[in-house]
Amino acid sequence: MNALGRQMTTAVAKQLVAAGNLANLDTPGYKTRTLSFDDVLEQQMQMPLKPAASGKSAGGATAGAAPGAVEADGLPMRRDGNNVQLDRELLDMTRASADFSAAQAALAAKFRLVRYAINEGR
Repeated sequence: MNALGRQMTTAVAKQLVAAGNLANLDTPGYKTRTLSFDDVLEQQMQMPLKPAASGKSAGGATAGAAPGAVEADGLPMRRDGNNVQLDRELLDMTRASADFSAAQAALAAKFRLVRYAINEGR
């Protein structure tokens, strides 16, 4: 369950980064940001395992803060210095949404199994 919570938290962080990039689509000089896998992995590995019932998200991500976000390399720059690509950001948001949905479905299946066990198969 902790792994699913971490997967959901990472998916939310990816969506936050993509949303921030989309919000700055027309901002001159803005550089596309992306999540660094190494930084996200290191952060997730350092977090203590806590029950998800604490009322806080399992990964502790907060709105507006995307841990591990770095400037993306190798993207073509427009004349205004901005390198955000609409298609790339929408694809990233769609992938993050799919990752979140998959983790949510797996978590729901786990809870159905627990409920089945509690009800003794009734």
